[in-house]
Amino acid sequence: MTRIAVIDFETTGLSPAMGDRATEIAIVMLEGGEVVGRFQSLMNAGVRISSFIESFTGISNAMIQAAPPAAEVMAAASRFVGDTPMVAHNASFDRRYWQAELARLDLPAEQPFACTVLLSRRVHPEARSHSLGALAALHQLPCAGRAHRALADAEVAAALLKRIQTDLCHRFELAEARHALLMKIQSNPKHTMAGVVKKYSATTRE
Repeated sequence: MTRIAVIDFETTGLSPAMGDRATEIAIVMLEGGEVVGRFQSLMNAGVRISSFIESFTGISNAMIQAAPPAAEVMAAASRFVGDTPMVAHNASFDRRYWQAELARLDLPAEQPFACTVLLSRRVHPEARSHSLGALAALHQLPCAGRAHRALADAEVAAALLKRIQTDLCHRFELAEARHALLMKIQSNPKHTMAGVVKKYSATTRE
């Protein structure tokens, strides 16, 4: 069974291109849908947190001042993930920070990212909202702590991923919904999903 690393960042803003930095990272390592490891840390990138972000995440400037340097945390996170494919909720956001923070250390960040927002839109189109909180409520996923803290959100995203994979396996009689299949599903319109799965299954059997 293949591993998947589910990641979540808390940050000082929306874009590393605008000078925003990560303040917290969490990674939940899954194997066969089960948690086999966790990584979590606050990090000090030397950037002040606004009062709005502090109220949103609960992460204060005092907490960051006491945290290890961002370079140290990200180097450890990179070792933890290795070349494991990754998943995040709204993956374009977390991928940008993963790549930007590792680029500062001249470390590779080439892991493919699947997105539970894109996947849920295709697998669970009945959902009225595809926010993490709304999907957690819809599927009655366990709450892992305060929302908008990295480990709590990564745990919920991991549970959501497992639900998506389980539903795909039941719907299409698959032994495993691998990361490569998730990437193909999220890259195609939802009405083509059955054909995408059929083609993928035929290819992997060859």
